[in-house]
Parts: sequence; structure tokens; C-alpha cells
Amino acid sequence: MEAILENVLDMTAAPPAGVVSTAAAAPDDELLDAYSRAVIGAAEKVSGAVLNLEVHQPPEREQATDPRVPRQALGHGSGFIFTPDGFILTNSHVVHKASKIEATLTDGRRFQADLVGDDPETDLAVVRIEAGNLVPASLGDSQALRVGQLVIAIGNPYGFQCTVTAGVVSALGRSLRSRTGRLISNVIQTDAALNPGNSGGPLVTSQGQVVGVNTAIILPAQGICFAIAGNTAKFVAARLIRDGKIRRSFIGVAGQDVPLPRRVVRLNGLEAASGVLVASVEAQSPAETAGLREGDVIVGYDDHPVAGIDALHQLLTDERVGVAARVTVLRRGEKRIVSIVPQESRRE
Repeated sequence: MEAILENVLDMTAAPPAGVVSTAAAAPDDELLDAYSRAVIGAAEKVSGAVLNLEVHQPPEREQATDPRVPRQALGHGSGFIFTPDGFILTNSHVVHKASKIEATLTDGRRFQADLVGDDPETDLAVVRIEAGNLVPASLGDSQALRVGQLVIAIGNPYGFQCTVTAGVVSALGRSLRSRTGRLISNVIQTDAALNPGNSGGPLVTSQGQVVGVNTAIILPAQGICFAIAGNTAKFVAARLIRDGKIRRSFIGVAGQDVPLPRRVVRLNGLEAASGVLVASVEAQSPAETAGLREGDVIVGYDDHPVAGIDALHQLLTDERVGVAARVTVLRRGEKRIVSIVPQESRRE
């Protein structure tokens, strides 16, 4: 009998291999509870600022002439209020060239929204509603994000209002190509699930600070989603509210990235082993006035090396509109310097 009791006591003292005791599981439960509280708290703090945007697009030319085709296309997206007086951040591709925008709050109130400004080259836009009792979301510092940090995405995928998903920051400083071809820098990659309709919704921290504007997914990949950095959104939103647009420089060339022979790089003392081959020059553009020709290779702009089109775009900022700059080009392998005065971009 004593031997049997000893065996029973041994069994109760140490659980069999592969079985986790209640005491061991307690810390895990506490961690899961803390994770849940963080997501719940962030969602409760921000959800009231998230809107469903119903966007009416004007018909295409063939739609307007064919009575069988609906007169207007209807799209859906997300946005979020970021000021108490009704300014809303969203994606450019959600509201670009919209003929009518309707915004629905989580409390069911519905308003017509007016487009304040639109910047396709960062895929950001600002719209506004006239409404009272608005609780804006707080914009945080996206520069303080760290890889692995918990983030929460809130939006209206497929019209399911105020859907919450959670994940982590997968990477920082990514680049994403906009619809216009310009590269968007400092993009946040996350595995917080996004679906069509999430575009324009906020990406927030566990403290409920908005650090990104959800913008894109990669199909058919899973868990690879992107958001425009919150600091970029703050800058663009301020300019859109002030001016209705983002001013950028324009020189009037179409080009492509090309590698340069090692001998040419060495003989001309170039800092980069590639440049921008000028494929065409727009008539009456700053490039034509400066004497740029098809076949030239741009390798420098205002004493900065130009390794490709993206590098050139990054140099053509609003501060350079109307300011003369030295452009370094290779023409038949010979380095030349021309002076160019950029104009303001007319791209819509």
C-alpha cells in the first residue's frame, strides 16, 4: 500500500512529459491577456474615427454612350478623421477623380465628403465632412517604430465596417511604386491582414497612435501588406490642406535606367555606375530649353549623383521649382554640364 501511495504522490508532483501544468501555463495566459488588452484598447480608442467611404466615379467614355452600362462606377474604401473639424486622411487611389464621396461613421451618421486635395505620387488624399461631435485619431511618430512591434489595422474590407486585424511590423523603409510611377519611400511592411476596402484606413500602435495609412497588398502573397508612413502622411496632409496639392519639380524627360561601362565611369570620375538614358524630351519643356537630347545620359543633378530615375525624382522637390540647377550628362561618352530651370509639375 505504501508503494502505491508513493507512486500516486510522484504522479501528482510531476506531470507526464508533454503535459503543461496549470502553474506553468499561467504566465502564458497573462501574456495573451496583455496582448488582447492592447489590441482591444487600441481598437476602442481609434475605431470611432474610422469611416467607410463610398466613392462614385464618373463613367468612362464608352460607358456614357452605352445605355446597358451603369452610368457611374461605385467603389469603397476607408479613411480616418485626424482633426476635430472633420479632415479625413485616405488613399489617393480611393478618391482620385471621384464625382461624389459619401462617408459613413461608425455611429451610422452619413455625410457627403468634399475632396480637399489629392497626391497620387504618395497615394494620399484629404477629404472633409461637416459634422459635429467628432473624435479624431491621434497621429504618432512612425520614425519611432521598430521591426517586430505590434500594430493594428482598422478598416472596412469588402464593406465589413470597422474590421480589426493585428500583426507586427515586418520591415521598415520599404519602397513602393505609385500609380504615377514615382517611388514612395519609407513604406511600412506589416503582416496585419488587409483586404480590398482596407485602403485608407489607419495602422495604429498598441497605444492607439496612428503610424501609417494602409495602402496595398501583394497578391497572391499572404501576410505582405504595406502602409504609407505616418510622418509622410502628416507632411502631405498639411500641404494638401494648405495648397490642395503637392508641388514638385518637372524637367520634361522620359527615360530609363541604364548601366554605364566601367571605363566611362572611371574616365569621367563618376560616383555611380548607372544613370538615366533620355528616351524623349517634351516639347517646350525645361529639358528642351536646356538643350537636352534623346540619347543623353543624366548622371548628376545639382552636384548630386543620379544613378537612376528614382534618384532623379527624389531630387525634383518643390523647393527646386524655378531654381536653376547644373545637370551632368554624358553625350557620346563625353561629360557635359547644362543649366536647367525646373517648372512645377502639371501631372494630375
